[in-house]
Amino acid sequence: MKSHSDSSLPLTVVTGATGTLGRHVVDGLLSSGRPVRAVSRRPRRSGLPSAVEVVTGDLHEPATLNTAFETARALVLIAVPDSAVEVVACARAAGIEHIVVVSSAAVTAGHDTTYNLPVERAVRASGLDWSIVRPGEFATNALLIWGPSIRSGRRVVEPFPDQAGNPIHEQDVADVIVADLLDPDRRGRVDTIVGPDTLTRREQVARIAAAVGDDIALDEVTPEQALRFYREQGGFAADNAEWLYGFTSYDGVEGVADEPREANAASDGAYLTLTEVLGRPGRSYARWARDHAFDFGRPPAD
Repeated sequence: MKSHSDSSLPLTVVTGATGTLGRHVVDGLLSSGRPVRAVSRRPRRSGLPSAVEVVTGDLHEPATLNTAFETARALVLIAVPDSAVEVVACARAAGIEHIVVVSSAAVTAGHDTTYNLPVERAVRASGLDWSIVRPGEFATNALLIWGPSIRSGRRVVEPFPDQAGNPIHEQDVADVIVADLLDPDRRGRVDTIVGPDTLTRREQVARIAAAVGDDIALDEVTPEQALRFYREQGGFAADNAEWLYGFTSYDGVEGVADEPREANAASDGAYLTLTEVLGRPGRSYARWARDHAFDFGRPPAD
């Protein structure tokens, strides 16, 4: 990685920079020599590299972003739908020319009409250049949902062990975002991206077990039992359990099946791998599990 950025190159503002995905975006931009400014509600706790300018700001309060957007030419924007129109207006007034929206494949599927979709629409209507990245299921969800019980008891509680998906490595998502920022020819793209491996939940647990170097029990339970378990666990799993296990829609409507709400819900052909988007294979789930083995409690080597 380059140790410094080139101040003559366009400045990029990154929102969500202290999160797992945002940190990879920051690192990718720094590796390319691009100057980066991170927006954080708690700048002193950001933990970001010294080459990053960290400023105070809150997407929920657009008036706090004026300083953050000064002299910037590009913006990585995560979803805060209630203030999206105002945030985009601030960006435009500050002279930002290009916004990369970090959205969700749920928009492509037609499930997300109230969270990421309003942000996309605000950016598209702004008159600015834009790129939209819609990741599918993040592989890191396994760490957030299964991680606590794997660390404490080498156990996963799962009502749908044979449900398959294509989890994507967060580094691959970041690589697409960075590519959109660096290459002007990628403006105007909407990429719905998924991981290279189609795996059941059972197969995902097996790959995590191999990475950790220990057996992990998979307890098949009812959705109601899973809901109770993850509510008690707390954190991300508790916050998302009702949607994950079929008790609400993605948009949070209780008792409504997650059928596409948009008339033009996409076919499978809309979901792209990294080979199709960047011309190189995406990182495998086994690679992701190895990258996070210690997060799941792999014992240190002797």
